[in-house]
Amino acid sequence: MSGMEIERKFLVRGDDYKRRAHKSFRIKQGYICSEKGRTVRVRTRDDQAFLTIKGPSHDGGLGRYEFEKEISMDEAEELFKLCAGGFIDKTRFLVPSGKHTFEVDEFYGDNEGLVMAEVELSAPDEPYEKLDFIDKEVTGDRRYYNSHLLKNPYKLWKDEA
Repeated sequence: MSGMEIERKFLVRGDDYKRRAHKSFRIKQGYICSEKGRTVRVRTRDDQAFLTIKGPSHDGGLGRYEFEKEISMDEAEELFKLCAGGFIDKTRFLVPSGKHTFEVDEFYGDNEGLVMAEVELSAPDEPYEKLDFIDKEVTGDRRYYNSHLLKNPYKLWKDEA
């Protein structure tokens, strides 16, 4: 997959998303490169692995170029050796909402306590049904980018958020 990714990000309140999810999986991801709005990420999701390249954000963080390719688990394990700064560990819950699906990420480790949801859109102004557990929008707030959470984990700044 490649092209423009358009998504909105939100903080989540409560844990109702777990009951409403139709699927969940564990994610481990690391960053080979993360600077000046460009990232190269390796991710495993249960028994699948992906290499993802993202460009800088546009439209206040709403859109950015993304290229993603499925790779083997062996390739992912080798690429994880190139990652600096540790790994993001989270469970992703898929929660249907009208014609969209919210991806709700519950973080572990140094980002424990952070729960975020994102919804992918086909256009910046596309309407979507906002679920009741969706809280403050954080689209474009770099503190909530996964690559930033590795360098400056949630446990160090959550009282400022």
